[in-house]
Amino acid sequence: MSITIIIGLILLGVILVTIEFLVIPGITVAGIGGFILMIFANYLAYKNHGASVGNYTLLGTFLINIVVAVLVFRKSTWNHIGLQSEINGKANTEAEEIKIGDQGKAISRLAPIGKVMINNKLYEVSSQGGFIDEGEEIEVIYVKRSKIIVKQLV
Repeated sequence: MSITIIIGLILLGVILVTIEFLVIPGITVAGIGGFILMIFANYLAYKNHGASVGNYTLLGTFLINIVVAVLVFRKSTWNHIGLQSEINGKANTEAEEIKIGDQGKAISRLAPIGKVMINNKLYEVSSQGGFIDEGEEIEVIYVKRSKIIVKQLV
């Protein structure tokens, strides 16, 4: 067995283990397969080339795995891989303008949450109980911070 094939098996094993850490969560075929390939490559080195080449192969495999682990677990690696966007939106930031008793119209079906138009502004609200169909008249019965609860006008 050629030393080139042994090196190729080791590198393929390292790539599979790296994929396991970066892409696939948990213990999967990629990680297990990578470790098996590295073990098999070291076995072949000992069997076909003797103890000295086998020892160098084992040491090289160990050092390559340490270097790859250090590179994978660096903070900058995760900064390049991770999601960089943030969610800055807020719901009903102007809810302080609404008072109990204000009336409006359902813009979407409240099942039990939906959108309503109150004082010519759009809000996301919850209905008191059941469903309120689109276009129905509503009345505000509860306001606290950004939580608004409405009921259907009868």
